[in-house]
Amino acid sequence: MKKMAVTLVSLLAATSLAACGSTNTAKEGSATTTPATTAAATSAAVKSDAKPVKLRIYAQYADEDTKTPYDYAVAELKKEMPNVELELDIQAQDDGQKLKTYAATGNLPDIFQAGLDIIDTFKKSNNILVLDDYVTKFGFKDKMQPSAMNTLITDDGHSYAFPYAGNEVALLYYNKELFEKNGVKVPTTYDEMMAAVQTFNGKGITPLSIFAKEKWPCVALYDMFVSRAEPAGVTKLDKGLAKAEDAAYKTAADKIIELVKAGMLPKGATNLNYDQAAALYHEGKAAMFINGQWEIEAATKALGDKAGYMYLPAADAAAYEKGKTAFSGSGGPGGYAVSANTKDKELAAKVASFISLKYAEYKYTNRGNPIVATKVDKPIVKQFPPMMEQLSKDIPKMTSTTAFSWGLSNPKFKAALEDATQNLLTGNYTSDQFVKDLNKAAVTAK
Repeated sequence: MKKMAVTLVSLLAATSLAACGSTNTAKEGSATTTPATTAAATSAAVKSDAKPVKLRIYAQYADEDTKTPYDYAVAELKKEMPNVELELDIQAQDDGQKLKTYAATGNLPDIFQAGLDIIDTFKKSNNILVLDDYVTKFGFKDKMQPSAMNTLITDDGHSYAFPYAGNEVALLYYNKELFEKNGVKVPTTYDEMMAAVQTFNGKGITPLSIFAKEKWPCVALYDMFVSRAEPAGVTKLDKGLAKAEDAAYKTAADKIIELVKAGMLPKGATNLNYDQAAALYHEGKAAMFINGQWEIEAATKALGDKAGYMYLPAADAAAYEKGKTAFSGSGGPGGYAVSANTKDKELAAKVASFISLKYAEYKYTNRGNPIVATKVDKPIVKQFPPMMEQLSKDIPKMTSTTAFSWGLSNPKFKAALEDATQNLLTGNYTSDQFVKDLNKAAVTAK
């Protein structure tokens, strides 16, 4: 007993000395690990000790605009989830046929890029995972640009893909120098637009160039006018929620006809292709030009600081101010989707969410592209041209978007609208005929 007591006393003394030594060492700032460092190390250990997982991903990987953001996203994933390996299956440019074949043969990749066509098709065949719970659980919904929620949620109220691309928009470009040198005010109302058309015509300058041989720019021009009074633009007609004779739609046709008859467009506008119409604007022969935001790079290269885009003129000053945040154009649901048959659904969804966020992050910071669906809080590496800078500030303020003609849901109505809006630009078409032609197709648009 005495021997045991001595032994216990010795052990207690040793323990006490060890404790004191540890305390002194910590105060002296030695290599003792802090709780935060320990937690980080434990977290890293958990990541590195996680069971290796290989996921197959079907994605675009064809040029700098698709390769570099994908590579960046994968590199960032390796830091966050080092146990996950992505096996890339490069997306074929075949309108989704290869992916549909994969689905039909039970060989669908765990993660795949999907647009609305694929989403609708795979919903019917139960090949696509509903992501409603995951967009909330992973905080993805909170990271969305409010103006781009239409790219996350489909018409049925569910989410099927994590989007990275935001809404593309149609813009009314103008040559600042031509306006200044000719004493023309950048129009804010239809009356001012008419005055600009008349002044430029009088000076031998084409007021507005458009490649109306293609029909979608014709729809875009019409939609711009409609959206000043009805923010939903042509989408309401497409869904059968409005009629062509409604005030916003008929007035827009009337205004375009008036401006065309006053000489707004170049001769033979409906026979001009992009190269011909763009040359008029790029060479300073046209004061204005219509195209999507993808024109910014070419316009800046041709005109430098002379190039800009304007907010669309409206009926009056109040409508103009209100309409500044209503843009023509749009996007649609799409992004990285997940197979309903993947083995670990939550992991695949987590990876798809992460890849989408990082893909958008790279496009914004390194590609100078603000057309992304999610918010980016990292510094820009590649500075935006002035117009892109303006657009990047406008995007978070957008209150509404409409649709490009290729995004319309009813094929018959789309064809009728394209034909009718192209006819508006000929100067030989009335608004009554416009209404009549659209109403023929509108019966099937509901």
